[in-house]
Amino acid sequence: MSDKVFSGAFTALITPMTGSGAVDYDGFRRLLERQIEQGIDGFVPLGTTGETPTLDEDEEEKLISIAVEICGGRVPLIIGAGSNSTPHMASYVKRARDFGADAALVVTPYYNKPNDSGLIKHFEAAAATGLPIIIYNIAGRTGRNIPVSLMEKLAGIPGIDGVKESSGDLVQMGDIIHRVALPRKAAGKPFWVLAGDDGFALPLIALGGDGVVSVISNLVPAKVKALIAACLAGNYEEARRLHYDLLPLMKNAFIEVNPVPIKAAMRRAGLPSGPTRLPLGPLDAASEKLLFETLDKLG
Repeated sequence: MSDKVFSGAFTALITPMTGSGAVDYDGFRRLLERQIEQGIDGFVPLGTTGETPTLDEDEEEKLISIAVEICGGRVPLIIGAGSNSTPHMASYVKRARDFGADAALVVTPYYNKPNDSGLIKHFEAAAATGLPIIIYNIAGRTGRNIPVSLMEKLAGIPGIDGVKESSGDLVQMGDIIHRVALPRKAAGKPFWVLAGDDGFALPLIALGGDGVVSVISNLVPAKVKALIAACLAGNYEEARRLHYDLLPLMKNAFIEVNPVPIKAAMRRAGLPSGPTRLPLGPLDAASEKLLFETLDKLG
């Protein structure tokens, strides 16, 4: 069990690019500093939003180094370290540990759809590195959901400290909180449950969850921070107001596959962003029009 607190509003960071498609490291620094200035609680770089499948290892290591340098004890840093190869995953977790990250986000292995015994061994290998592990459960991208019964077993592995829940199933999220997180917390061994989708943050926290790994906070960190702070304080009248203010952006930030819309929104706002790398193409004209109308209304 880690002594780190993984609660609040965490940004699933984009990887800004130059016009030529190279990583914009200076832009990445500026994004991190802007986020911290606006009160964000932590970061999750090198995830899907960061286009990690298209980054090479040198680019990844430079981004991790910058993130550790800037975050350095100011806010928690959870580095994406997933792979559908267990040895590769373990090496990425060790890399995050050696660079000084606070935790690693390890996604359910994708494409090969492991059975329960394989998943247990996979996450045991992650935890054996000594770095706190946050499981990333997202069947929509991996083809494999982690049901509550299996999550209970995974939570029993020392070093597995939480889950980013992107199942889209609020009943499942509530069951994980009720059957896994609350008993662990009562025993003084926190198991953090973070919403993996902005739109589920309010209901997940109302059920006893801990926060969100947000995409839209790339653009509006202070607004997302305010929403999550209101939820965690139990001020649900204010939280509902903020949720509904942000709801059009929550929806239209996923009008096409993430991170294509959020990077387009950030370019529109004059923030470091740049294009996505292939195989992700630009927004089509109709999607862009709707997204930009949403941004104009949001101000």
